[in-house]
Amino acid sequence: MVHQMGLYSEYFNAVKKGKKKVEVRLNDEKRRKIKVGDTIEFIKVHEQDDTLQVQVTQLRSYDTFQAMYEDIPFKDFDCEGWTMKEMIDGTYEIYTPEQEKEWGTLAITIKY
Repeated sequence: MVHQMGLYSEYFNAVKKGKKKVEVRLNDEKRRKIKVGDTIEFIKVHEQDDTLQVQVTQLRSYDTFQAMYEDIPFKDFDCEGWTMKEMIDGTYEIYTPEQEKEWGTLAITIKY
């Protein structure tokens, strides 16, 4: 199964270089359909001029982004050297605390 998702160019490039090994998402209805072994096609946002396909190797769900970030090394997100506050603040620029509370979070381990 192939799932399409947008990805900001900075993260898109990090996946392409093999530095970003875990993608962070809400564990919403769309993401709950993903299974280990599936393919994700990332489309570069905002340009939409490039795509890349990765394989899902692991799925881990958490109640909060903080619980996820306490469990997974920051380097797996290509965020080595970041503080917990920077990780959470950065995530809340994309998702709201309300969405996090409603859906929970999903760490998608990928292989390019």
